[in-house]
Amino acid sequence: MRSDRLEALARIVVGYSTRVQPGDVCVVDAPAFCAPFLVAVSREILRAGGHPVARIELDGAHEALLREASAATLEWIEPGADVVSEDADVRIVLDAEWNTRSLATIDPGRLARRSRSRAALQKRFMERGATGALRWVVVGYPTESAAQDAGMSLHEYEELLAATCLLDDPDPVARWQEFAVELGRVAAFLDGVRELRFVGEGTDLRLSVAGRSWQPSSGRENFPDGEVFTGPVETSVEGAIRFSFPAVYRSREVDGVRLRFEAGEVVEATATSGEEFLRAMIAQDDGARRVGEIAFGLNESLREFTRSTLLDEKIGGTVHLALGASYPETGGLNESGLHWDMVCDLRSGGEVWADGALVYRDGQFLEGIPG
Repeated sequence: MRSDRLEALARIVVGYSTRVQPGDVCVVDAPAFCAPFLVAVSREILRAGGHPVARIELDGAHEALLREASAATLEWIEPGADVVSEDADVRIVLDAEWNTRSLATIDPGRLARRSRSRAALQKRFMERGATGALRWVVVGYPTESAAQDAGMSLHEYEELLAATCLLDDPDPVARWQEFAVELGRVAAFLDGVRELRFVGEGTDLRLSVAGRSWQPSSGRENFPDGEVFTGPVETSVEGAIRFSFPAVYRSREVDGVRLRFEAGEVVEATATSGEEFLRAMIAQDDGARRVGEIAFGLNESLREFTRSTLLDEKIGGTVHLALGASYPETGGLNESGLHWDMVCDLRSGGEVWADGALVYRDGQFLEGIPG
């Protein structure tokens, strides 16, 4: 990444996204090959009076663990694993992989076992995030691997991220604050809705959001960002949904996913490829078969599928559904070691009905909605 953009990114995620204060313990997770980001972010944390704790990920180490570890080691919680969930004030995670397919041939059962073992850590992390005790952000970063997944050159991928993150803007924070107001209006409208129905090709899905809180996501927890989300009533989801884009999780790409729900639980899960992996992931615990999140992607600067969930779930004109854990700040109660976002494109013929009234068509809220 260009040095001026790298410095801008570091300033935004420290000063705006995580709002680092003097004395904050700030854990920064990034791979070793992204050392310039670690240094830039650590410098900004120090300038803000915080205490940076760099956790450097070595390429291949996680893959080696998942391939070689005994069952006992897969379930082992290493010393210090709870530093984020219990002690940190801030966590900054760089979404960057040297090889995005490094786990593609790992036994799904081993992935599920590892995920189950860390469910309590994930639950505590989400609880502290919901109360504001922990401020966290996942940050997009251009790598050759991500660019190849998106069908772009590294230069093209960096330009996409720079444009979406507003890194070249004279005052990117002001622009993100303006976007936050727009997202807040959508969230306020949806807070008054009791039931949603999603209709599209292969999709007719109903769910209740009564009593749940919609959260506008404007660069505080993801960067780039641009969605509003909630946790539906756990037993309310009924019908079927077909996901337009491949569902990407743990280096796996599952195509043509279709889920059918009864009383909030997946009763049928099919895919044109990767079905065995899909079924293994949703069988890992009781909560993995229920919906933990439903969200609208509202970032119009993102238009094309990139195979990066961080970006794709924000595409304007899409909705995404996550199987597994809910975010407590929404009022969602579902617990799981899984949180798998899957994206459905509604830009061509899709509709959303709220309490029986059409409010959204072809990827856009209708004029005057929200008011």
